[in-house]
Amino acid sequence: METLTIILNSAPYGDEKVYNALRMTKALLSAAGEIKVNIFLLGDAVTAVKKGQKTPEGFYNVEVMLKDLIDHGVSVHACRTCATARGLTEQDFIEGAKIGTLISLAHWVEESQKILSF
Repeated sequence: METLTIILNSAPYGDEKVYNALRMTKALLSAAGEIKVNIFLLGDAVTAVKKGQKTPEGFYNVEVMLKDLIDHGVSVHACRTCATARGLTEQDFIEGAKIGTLISLAHWVEESQKILSF
């Protein structure tokens, strides 16, 4: 089975990098069939897995998008150092999102046939 790792660096709101990466992931899962997808969050992207996000009506919600991807088998890890620097712990995360380290990211990169960074 092919493995893809996606590395997100941007805050979930303010630009649309995270939004577009998550939309692309959903489309890929629909189109590619058998593929394993990992998403690793660095820097301000770690706030994407914070539970309880409130967005204006009609606006996309990254929390909802990530929950859907996790429910479809996508592994989502947030950098421990980056989360700690922002006052977040795994208890602040949506169900299924985990704390990760650069070692775990390195293992994902090693096993992946493709890596995308947003």
